[in-house]
Amino acid sequence: MKKTILSLAILTLSTFLYAQKSYTVDELILQSLENSPDLHISKLQYNASQKRYDTAFSGYLPQVDLTASAGRISQSETYNFSSVDDNLLTGKLSLKQLLYDFGKTGGDTDTQRYTSQAYLRDNMQKISDKKKDVKNAYYDILKAIALIDVQKENVKLTKAQLYRAKRYFEAGIRTKIDISDAEVRLIKAKLELKKAEYNLKLSYAQLDKIVGFTQVTQNYTVYSKKLQFDLLYNSLQAYDLNLQEAIDFAYKNKNEIKKELSKIKSSQAQTLSVDAQYYPSLSVSANYLTQKADEYQVYVPKTQWDAMLNLNWNLYQGGATSAQSQEQKINLKISNEELSSTKLTIKKSTTIAFINLYKTKDTIELDQSLVKVSNEKFDQASKRYEHGLSDYIELQEARQGYIDAKATLVVDYYNYYIAIATLDNAIGK
Repeated sequence: MKKTILSLAILTLSTFLYAQKSYTVDELILQSLENSPDLHISKLQYNASQKRYDTAFSGYLPQVDLTASAGRISQSETYNFSSVDDNLLTGKLSLKQLLYDFGKTGGDTDTQRYTSQAYLRDNMQKISDKKKDVKNAYYDILKAIALIDVQKENVKLTKAQLYRAKRYFEAGIRTKIDISDAEVRLIKAKLELKKAEYNLKLSYAQLDKIVGFTQVTQNYTVYSKKLQFDLLYNSLQAYDLNLQEAIDFAYKNKNEIKKELSKIKSSQAQTLSVDAQYYPSLSVSANYLTQKADEYQVYVPKTQWDAMLNLNWNLYQGGATSAQSQEQKINLKISNEELSSTKLTIKKSTTIAFINLYKTKDTIELDQSLVKVSNEKFDQASKRYEHGLSDYIELQEARQGYIDAKATLVVDYYNYYIAIATLDNAIGK
């Protein structure tokens, strides 16, 4: 009795440990945000840009320096031309505060702030792209699972036809060529099933890469459910934006546009910073010095301080300031053109994604009708073959037509949801 209980406990524990986690698409997206190295790199780049902004902002704050030194000095006596060595301790505290520099520090600070915002938008765009990639990989797996079911049905139907051909041959109703043809088609059906099973493994491998799963052995599945083929078209969710609304939404929300706008502001700030080099900078400084000597206390001052108002003005540096100013104005024009180019690209990608969405939706409606008609044709061909009104080739072609129609419906059905994910990504939704 104890052994039985122990065995059941071990079996229960093993089942618990090796139970596969089943992920929904939202759970996979969360996993990708946590695991993906490319998103980690993008976030770190943004964090680094924030530190560059902190460095630029420090130009507004006072600079405080402390210097301490200890050593020996040598000094000659003027009355006897002799030289005497001495110990000297020195401490110096310096402070410098910028008062005004005609916007140079402000321009540098704004440049780094807007550059940091551009990195943030780039990171958010990468997150949006990652969500799209996860959804695409998820629906590819669901597509592969459904196609396996279709190919299993194909093998089942082909086996049934092989059994029927053998029975008819044994009864002397049909020739042996029907058996041979059925055997060939059964092997082909098994090959297609095997390919579908391997395609599922490849789809999981692609999802592993996108989500960031590093284990070699797949220890999870994706959540899926059986398709009701006669209800697929009616189950499709409608998109809540028309084309014009989708483009307008993209112009307002797409991170790529916000990134280009930040780059324009960064170029404007950099232009201000460069132009400020034509003007002086005004600062205040203060220094406090204390010294201690053993022999030369009379000659070495114990304390000394000063407070200064400083004006620094570079009057000429070989035309470098003018060249830098012109370069920044050119960069600003480039940034504006890049914004226009980005808008055109987004408009194109949104339009294409919108058209593909409704093309796929309309295709599914026809696919579903084709599956229904193909199934009826296959049923009629089976009856005609059974009553000797048609040959085996007609029956096989009807079966293959039904299977092909069903596989096409599966592909287009999941492509519709991939199209939604693509359109959502195109408009920044």
